[in-house]
Amino acid sequence: MIGQTLGHYRILEKVAAGGMGVVYRAHDEQLERDVAVKVLPSGTLSDNTSRRLFRKEALALAKLSHPNIETIYEFDTQDGIDFLVMEYVPGNTLAERLGSGALPEKEVVALGMQIVAALEQAHERGIIHRDLKPRNIAITERGEAKVLDFGLAKLLPKVNELTASDTLTDTQAGAGTLPYMPPEQLQGESVDARADIYTIGAVLYEMATDRRAFPEELPSRVINAILHHPPVPPRALNSRISPELERIILKCLDKDPGRRFQSAKELLVDLRRLGTTSTAHTTLLLPSSATWKRTGRLAAYALAGLLALAALMTVVNVGGWRDRLLGRPHPAQIRSLAVLPFVNFSGDPDQDYFADGMTEALITDLGQIRSLRVISRTSVMRYKIGSPPLAEIARELKVDAIVEGSVSRAGGITRVTAHLIYGPTDTQLWSKSYQRDAQNVLPLQAELAEAIVTEIDLTLTPQERARLVNNPQVNPAAHEAYLKGDYLRWGTQEQRQRSKEFFEKAISIDPSYAPPYAGLASYYERNSELIPSVAMPQAKQYAQKALELDQSLPEAHLALARIYFFGDWDWIRADNEFKRALELNPGDSEAHRTYAAYLVAMGRQEEAMAHARRAQELDPLYVASQVTAGWVFYFSRQYDKAIEQCRKSLELDPNSAAAYDCIGSSSLAAGTYDEAIAASEKAFTLSKGAASRTVGLCEAYALAGKTSEARKLLHQLKEHSTQAYVPPLFFTRIHLALGEREEALGLLDEALAQHDVYLVWLKSERAFDSVRSDPRFQVVFHSVGFSN
Repeated sequence: MIGQTLGHYRILEKVAAGGMGVVYRAHDEQLERDVAVKVLPSGTLSDNTSRRLFRKEALALAKLSHPNIETIYEFDTQDGIDFLVMEYVPGNTLAERLGSGALPEKEVVALGMQIVAALEQAHERGIIHRDLKPRNIAITERGEAKVLDFGLAKLLPKVNELTASDTLTDTQAGAGTLPYMPPEQLQGESVDARADIYTIGAVLYEMATDRRAFPEELPSRVINAILHHPPVPPRALNSRISPELERIILKCLDKDPGRRFQSAKELLVDLRRLGTTSTAHTTLLLPSSATWKRTGRLAAYALAGLLALAALMTVVNVGGWRDRLLGRPHPAQIRSLAVLPFVNFSGDPDQDYFADGMTEALITDLGQIRSLRVISRTSVMRYKIGSPPLAEIARELKVDAIVEGSVSRAGGITRVTAHLIYGPTDTQLWSKSYQRDAQNVLPLQAELAEAIVTEIDLTLTPQERARLVNNPQVNPAAHEAYLKGDYLRWGTQEQRQRSKEFFEKAISIDPSYAPPYAGLASYYERNSELIPSVAMPQAKQYAQKALELDQSLPEAHLALARIYFFGDWDWIRADNEFKRALELNPGDSEAHRTYAAYLVAMGRQEEAMAHARRAQELDPLYVASQVTAGWVFYFSRQYDKAIEQCRKSLELDPNSAAAYDCIGSSSLAAGTYDEAIAASEKAFTLSKGAASRTVGLCEAYALAGKTSEARKLLHQLKEHSTQAYVPPLFFTRIHLALGEREEALGLLDEALAQHDVYLVWLKSERAFDSVRSDPRFQVVFHSVGFSN
């Protein structure tokens, strides 16, 4: 069509295509202006009768005259080609504008008022749009909204439409686009102006959240969601949305037309009220004309100077003066932040692993910066579903800033949007959207972390900057398999087994990729189903292979540290690897937590408590971090403090078996047997009789004189050991509590032969105090690597 002439319109370029036809920019040779020519799909108007009817309806639409409605000029036919001539609106569509992420509320309200004003006039003339969506709303070069294709959905039978910006096909059940259709239209009922109210609600939702109200991919799922499920409240996706805007959007999207706004005029009143409220806080109050006359030329010069200074500060925000001059809150220096779980906007729950992987990667990258405290994954994952306002989260986590974002993947393209929020005032400091193909996901993660570091103005050491920008080339399929394994590794026994399979798959795809080796090292090192003498050598092999490929991998150093500690009893190498892991990632709470356990096992109580406290700071909502501090007190023989600490832990998780176990052991050591039994029974029940909790209850029964109850549990534990691995040292402790010294000491050799991981507590565990001087104990004690 380019270069051809339809009537007196010369076709210049193609500008859009969709189910209603192809749109070209053309030049009107008579009136010397550019116009938009929409060429209807071939066969749309099959005979002269339908063509006359279409012309009549099109001319009725042409009578719509409103600054926010695209004007229709005429309808004509030439050489079998049917075409409409309309106002040409240069600029982008709202869909293209949303490619940069959600809009600020002020812009949502401003554009919303213009769109609703257009609907109001059309509805007064009895015309319903029927197909309002971001692609049918143009944003002019002046930033104003123009509604396109008004009423044409009724006139033109739709064909399937699939574009890069709309992954759902349009339904043929009736005019409209499936994700924006109201329930009554999907059910084939007659529609009125309230159908347009629903679709403008869907558009406002997308403008405010950068997500469709019903983001499912399959048409059947979209229909089911529209008919039966409420949309996620907009403020759950974007906490900067005001409650009033959320109320307006959700009222528009009510499934019952009778509960929506009953007219565009009614909706416009509420939007204008919200717009007035919003601007009242930001309007600059200038002096009145009388004041100008009184203050004279000097005041004019002074104001001109201020405006010039403001313009300068717009470019250079020296010392925050720009923000102060313009009345904006100037955040204090940011030295702590939390990365909230990125929202999966892919419409596929199976993609959660990728969103979580992006979250964890950003936490890891930022955690490597020593001057920045970054909250660990286990604490922030509590906010994955139903998070409170950001200011409240900032208070709970004691952080200066929050990073939140979303991830979507479709057609080999990954899109990430992130926002940096100043926590105390819920003020957005920075926002950006990124789009990359599957080959460039890892560089995107590093780019995102670097942008945040730049925004909060941190000074990095050369080593920290080098690690931040280090982007090794990785096979995308191998990285994908690794992310799936990492997502599953903290789950159930079945999920952990699947994580191992994904790590192995990643290695088979790319044997030079280090992280899955570290994943396998962690899997075997923490495996409680295998005898340590079998599991630990395999773990060590994988950890060393990971470090052979990448010496800068902190998780591999941490895995090797744990192997040297629990498996090899090589205290010096363990210490060195813990230090190296923390040097590479000082924000790793798990490294601090495990190092605290190592230090207290070595009798270095003060250092242990310092690292336990750091783990608590980095992971304040993770109960294991809190309980570890309790165990450090216990092994330091500070039993009252241990009990106090673990009772505090129960505020985070009232059903923590580990916390009750620590309380029980500490109470037993303090000689308060009733409290010890009560807490140990609770730990036993909550853990469903786990071997590690059974031993504490057995000890409590035995030392309290309830010998028959202790022996009954001992018998059950021995029966269990025929089906699954039970550390021999558990039986040693129970026999010591029962006063059976010979049986207890006899089991020490078995524990040594199996490399029982619990032997690391020989030096600090009070249960062994009664046999410390025994030569047989001393042999095992020195064999493990301890000295008196």
